[in-house]
Amino acid sequence: MKNILVTGANGQLGNELQLLASENPTYRFFFTDVDTLDICNREAVTAFVSENRMDYILNCAAYTAVDKAEDQAALCEKINSDAVRNLGEAAAATGARVIHVSTDYVFDGTRHTPYAETDPTCPRSVYGHTKLAGEKALLAACPDSVIIRTAWLYSVYGNNFVKTMLRLGKERDEIKVVFDQVGTPTYAADLADAILAVVNQAEAGDFRPGIYHFSNEGVCSWYDFTVSILKAAGIEGCRVTPIETKDYPAKAERPHYSVLNKAKIKSAYALTIPHWEASLAKCLEKLNK
Repeated sequence: MKNILVTGANGQLGNELQLLASENPTYRFFFTDVDTLDICNREAVTAFVSENRMDYILNCAAYTAVDKAEDQAALCEKINSDAVRNLGEAAAATGARVIHVSTDYVFDGTRHTPYAETDPTCPRSVYGHTKLAGEKALLAACPDSVIIRTAWLYSVYGNNFVKTMLRLGKERDEIKVVFDQVGTPTYAADLADAILAVVNQAEAGDFRPGIYHFSNEGVCSWYDFTVSILKAAGIEGCRVTPIETKDYPAKAERPHYSVLNKAKIKSAYALTIPHWEASLAKCLEKLNK
């Protein structure tokens, strides 16, 4: 039985992986968060990975408060870069394989066609800079790792855009949402499935390290996404008004275009990825239950 460490287990993605654990009894999962394993502590990480003989490390932990990161750069760097190096070094020392989750924020968002893994990175926020630093630190420490960049993550767990819009849609007569930021929502359950697909293929003897992109299929703006969320949830008493980014000031700069090209991961790991509207419907169904 192979041992799998999941960091950030209390987050959106970590919770989705916990659900999948019961469906994959051939693996022994070790779900940790900051209260059970401080991944910023190099010695603690090394000891945990070694003593528990980890075969895989799925790093779902991250500092993701994008605006707060502008004022907490040191803490953001510690979690998004230094801790990732710790995991990479521990994996390299023990022969474990790392699957690490990164972000569309490593790009500047100035393109108008989907970003491929080989496109130049140019982050414009502290969050983006630290996530890119984490990618580089991992590849330096443990080159045979898988990095999966994702975008616009949501789930039934934790705080996220979908749950916020559902709440505001019930509370307000109007919501103003930016229409000039375009990307693709990602249902965390689908990303969790993709991560397990990487593990399963590795166990079948076909592990393909490298950087990959994963989101759901399709393209929309935050405005379009909000309209779909309220419509699918049957919330009719709230008007959604499109606004420009300049009319919604935020500390951190967001990519205006962050659609990810997923051809590489679909080919390498034989993935069929659902459209974002289909996955949104699944998430809303779960929330209703």
